[in-house]
Amino acid sequence: MSLENLKYAKTHEWVHLDGDIATVGISAFAVEELTDLVFIDLPEVGKTFAVGDVFGEVESVKAVSELFSPVSGEVVEVNSPVADDLGILSEDPYTKGWLMKIKIGDAEDVDKMMDQAAYDAQCTSESH
Repeated sequence: MSLENLKYAKTHEWVHLDGDIATVGISAFAVEELTDLVFIDLPEVGKTFAVGDVFGEVESVKAVSELFSPVSGEVVEVNSPVADDLGILSEDPYTKGWLMKIKIGDAEDVDKMMDQAAYDAQCTSESH
């Protein structure tokens, strides 16, 4: 998966689209901002979400952050190993550290998301 092909939500979730399946995770920027992850709550397979719905939360030693679904659809797979070993998410948030896969209801959800350049600009502005 190429990072240039990912789309990003303002809330730091990323999406990789493969047909009608969207793989969802959180960006390296978000993981670095949270630091020292201690817990993640992921959804169950079969749950459905609309864009912006909370699908879980990630907890670090300094904060608890909600995770927001960047696309609408039904969860078809969850990356359970991440819940058991948060080091996977910290070390590789884009390949091994994905969080869930959703069968999307509307491909236009992805079209409305930011590309890599726009997301990098957002992260730069948040860092200052």
